[in-house]
Amino acid sequence: MRMLINVPETVVPDALRGIAAAHPELTVDVEHRIVVRRDAPVAGKVALVSGGGSGHEPLHAGFVGPGMLSAACAGEVFTSPVPQQMVRAAAAVDSGAGVLFVVKNYTGDVLNFDMAAELAEDEGVQIAKVLVDDDVAVSGSTYTAGRRGTGATLFVEKIAGAAADEGQPLERVAAVARRVNAFSRSFGVALSACSTPAKGAPTFDLPPGELELGVGIHGEPGRERRPMMTSREIADVAVDAVLDDLDPSGPVLVLVNGMGATPLLELYGFNAEVHRVLGERGVPVARTLVGDYVTSLDMAGASVTLCRADEELLRLWDAPVATAALRWGR
Repeated sequence: MRMLINVPETVVPDALRGIAAAHPELTVDVEHRIVVRRDAPVAGKVALVSGGGSGHEPLHAGFVGPGMLSAACAGEVFTSPVPQQMVRAAAAVDSGAGVLFVVKNYTGDVLNFDMAAELAEDEGVQIAKVLVDDDVAVSGSTYTAGRRGTGATLFVEKIAGAAADEGQPLERVAAVARRVNAFSRSFGVALSACSTPAKGAPTFDLPPGELELGVGIHGEPGRERRPMMTSREIADVAVDAVLDDLDPSGPVLVLVNGMGATPLLELYGFNAEVHRVLGERGVPVARTLVGDYVTSLDMAGASVTLCRADEELLRLWDAPVATAALRWGR
């Protein structure tokens, strides 16, 4: 595989140095692999901290900034950051109003964030946690106990971040985050396998002419493999899988997310098919976001995430945000 890297061992710190060079509004601690808002801590404001394995960019460092995360911790590729990173990040952004940990449901992330919460509380930082587990494709895998955390992470971080920016207290910000997760479901499709820098080759075998329905963001197996399908057919399967597990009962937020190697030309075409299916199912769309937001290195494919959007969640979604990867209203 051809990759734009130096050596596999320095992929993450090299990327962090690049983030620092491109975004002076962020403080990037390359040694400890933490990205923080330069104006943190913000007086009187609940702080949001998230993180996970690298390889899913722009998740999470790309979402650090006003209206979203206060800090993000980067692990090795597809590997959880360690508790000491999370404790350091929490200490850097805590203003005394408390810190919300946003945790995707993967075993390493859950264990390490749980340990970090205990350590941070021992140091006097008030911590709340929300677990993101939106993937309807698989209820358990080698990575998880229960559903995997995928595209809804963006919805949680954006909407809870807006609530924190409004000055809402920690218990309220955490409650909003948990409601977003409860109202969200996702389903992903892989057209090719991803390749990690350390391996330098595809992480799983996906023969030519086949696709994986329900794939995870680390290349975990999904529900089934089928011969290659059209965008229209994939949208039917993906949206129906989500709606089978989610009663929209009103308008939805739509995320059509690229896995890292699918051109926007294809993603927008797929988005048209997603909207077609939702229209046929009588589900109104409140807002739509299309692009690469929760990726899997160089995997070709896409995921669909729907979130039920009541009046409060829609207001918080529309609130200003200014991060490297998501910005509007400022």
